[in-house]
Amino acid sequence: MHGTLMRSALMLLALAPLAARPAGQAPEAGTIGGRVRLTARVRGVPLPANAYQPRAVNRRDAGSTPEIKNVVVYLKDAQYRGALPTTRVAITQEHEAFTPRVAAITRGSTVEFPNADPFFHNVFSLSGPATFDLGRYPQGQSRLRAFTRAGLVKVFCHIHSHMSATILVLDHPYFVVPNLDGTFTLPQVPSGRYTIVGWHERIGEQSAAIEVGTGRAVTIDLALPVIEAP
Repeated sequence: MHGTLMRSALMLLALAPLAARPAGQAPEAGTIGGRVRLTARVRGVPLPANAYQPRAVNRRDAGSTPEIKNVVVYLKDAQYRGALPTTRVAITQEHEAFTPRVAAITRGSTVEFPNADPFFHNVFSLSGPATFDLGRYPQGQSRLRAFTRAGLVKVFCHIHSHMSATILVLDHPYFVVPNLDGTFTLPQVPSGRYTIVGWHERIGEQSAAIEVGTGRAVTIDLALPVIEAP
C-alpha cells in the first residue's frame, strides 16, 4: 500500500510541470529582445522586391502615428504547437485615414472597422488571403471581419482612394510591434534557429538569422531604411 501511494505521488510530481504549462507554450523556450532602428535610405537603391507599394499615404495621417509603430517584428515560417491564440483588434476610420495603418494578428483573429468620420466609408480588400467588401456604412457604425488565412492583406476604401492599411496575418504568435523607442521582446520562443524579420510597408522585409537557446535571452538589432534621405 505504501509503495502504491509513493508511486502515485511521484507521478503527480512528474505531471505537475506539464499541467502548469500554458497551452501552446514550448517545453524548451527562450526570449528574443532587441531594438529596431529606422535609418535613411540611400538614394538610387531600389526597394526590396517584396515591398508592397500602397496607393498613397494620407498626408493628414503621415505625421499622426510614429513611423516605428508601422513596423512589425516576427519570426518567419515559425511553427506553433497547440491551439493558436486569437484576438480582436480595431482599425478605425478617422480623418479619412485608417488608424492604426498597420496591424498584426494571428490567423483566426477578428478585425473591427469602426467609422468615426461624419460621412460614409466602404472598407474592402482584393488580397489573396482575404477578399471582402464590407459595404458603405455611416459614422458610429462598425463592421467585423475574421481572417482565416495567413498572409499580407491590403485594405482600402472604395470612397476615398487615398486610404490604405495593411494587416499581417500570421500562423504563430511570435510577433510584436516595437515600442516607441524601438525596443521589442518576443517571449516564450521555442529553442531553435530562426529568421527574424523587421517589416515595414514601404520596404518589405529586412531579415537576420538568430538562434534561441533554452532559458536564454538573445539580443538582436534590426535596421530598416525607412527614412527618406534629404
